[in-house]
This record gives sequence, structure tokens and C-alpha cells, in this order.
Amino acid sequence: MIPSLSPNLLLVLAMLLKTKSVSSTAVMLGISQPNVSRSLAKLRDALNDPLLVRSGSGMVRTRRGDELVGRLADWVTETSSLLIENRFDPAKVERRFRIASTDFGVLAVLLPALPRLRRIAPGIAIDILPLGHATHRALAQGDIDLAISGLDHDPSQLHRLHLFRDHFVCVTRPDHPLAGNGEVPIADFLEHDHLGLTVSDAELDRVTTLLGPGSRKVAASVPYFGLAPDLLHAGNLVMAVPSRLMRGCTHDLVTRPAPNAIGQLDYWLLWHERNHRDTAAIWLRDRLLETCRDEPSAKAA
Repeated sequence: MIPSLSPNLLLVLAMLLKTKSVSSTAVMLGISQPNVSRSLAKLRDALNDPLLVRSGSGMVRTRRGDELVGRLADWVTETSSLLIENRFDPAKVERRFRIASTDFGVLAVLLPALPRLRRIAPGIAIDILPLGHATHRALAQGDIDLAISGLDHDPSQLHRLHLFRDHFVCVTRPDHPLAGNGEVPIADFLEHDHLGLTVSDAELDRVTTLLGPGSRKVAASVPYFGLAPDLLHAGNLVMAVPSRLMRGCTHDLVTRPAPNAIGQLDYWLLWHERNHRDTAAIWLRDRLLETCRDEPSAKAA
């Protein structure tokens, strides 16, 4: 019959056979000598062998003890290694991350970071999901690993990292009345028809939120900037967007600094406590932050 021994008893046995001493085992394990002696008695009874016998001023292992000492030492080493986190090597890691973001977050953060990520960590894959209004719940439940957002979030519920601050620009087709130089006066800005940009499934429009409902005439709204250029041209509309969104834009559009009343936009990287100490996630967060720090500020045309 195979004896049933708890891991604690096996650990005591491993130390006893290694040290051949009750007192040394007690010191190494941080328990009392009487506890070690009681454990030894249980082990002798379970294994039907004395394991250690008195010899002069010390103890020696029995034949059974000699058979077990090496195997138990290997067990202790192997068991301990289960709790030691593997050294992170981005070149070897195989991991898929789910990141929620608006298309602005993709263009401003993920797009410039992707070449470096692919070069350093080719085994890392990224799934981009739409940014929802219930970001905290999605992160807490593990539905997503990270979120890139310019929305306000409670810092007591999520960890966050400030990626950058951006200013707004007004975007129009070249023959629009607002096409020109210098900051657009707020009165002129509100006089013309607008194309709105909504964020997340809650359909939040940051500019409308800042200026107040009904403050401007929104002729149409879109959830993705990719649709905006054609709509701006077709409707001869004006749109206020973060300046980084216009970086590298190849469409026939012009920009001017938006009214100061619109303010600036802070963009954040968000994650939950469940991923806070994940070495791969830490590495990815650091790379995204580095990319944002390396990127020059977009300038209005």
C-alpha cells in the first residue's frame, strides 16, 4: 500500500534526510524541534522504516533513507521552480493581447508601436476591439487586457498610465469658409455645420460634452474617423479632432487650431489589478508608452 503523505510532511522528510538533524531541520523550516520529532515519528510509521538512526553523536540515514534523499531533493527543487516566474524574453514569448481602443487610439498609439513590437516580439499578437462604455468590467473579467482611452475613468478602480496630451484642430475641405490660418474663433466655429465624432458604444461626443448639448449644429456623426474625409467633402462640414489624428493624412483636407474652449485631450492606457504584475503585460505597456514619448507632437497645418 502506498502511504499518503502531505506535502508538509514530505518537506520535513526532505530536510531531515538532507541535514540528518532534527534541530537543523527545525531551524531551516522555522518550526519547533518537538514538531519535527512528531513529524519524524509519523514518517517512520507511514514508511515502516526508521529513516534516521543514532550513530555516535549524530544520526545516519538508513538504506531506505539513502534511496529517498536524492528523489526528495529533486522534488523540492521541482516544486519550488513552479513558483518561480520564468525570465521574460520578448523574442520567445507567445501571447495574444486583446486591446480595446477607438480608431484614434489605434492610429496614435498602436500603429506607430506595431513595427517595433513585431521586430522585438514576433510571437506577440494583438486583437483590437471596439472601446465600450463598460471598460472597467471588461478589464476585470479578463475580456480585454488593456484599453486605450481618452474618456474619464476612476483611478481607484483601474491602473492607468498617461500616454500623451493632444490639442484639437478643425478639419475642413480646402474651400470651406473656415479654411485659413490661426485659431478658429468660437463664434465662427459654432456658426457652421459640423461632423461629429462619437466614442464607444455609449456614443459620447467629446466636443458636444465640452460645449454643451445644442451648442453646435451637428449635421452628421460617425464612430470612426476613417469615414470622415469623404463626409467632410460631401457635406462641406467642419470637424474638431485631436491633432495626432491628422498626422500622415493623405486626404485633401486642411486644419486650423480649434477654439481654446474645446480644451485638450489626455489619453490613457488602462488595465486591471489582475494584469498589474504580469511581466508580458508590463513589457507591452512600457513599449506603448515609449512609442508615445518618441512620437513628435502633431502640428496643425
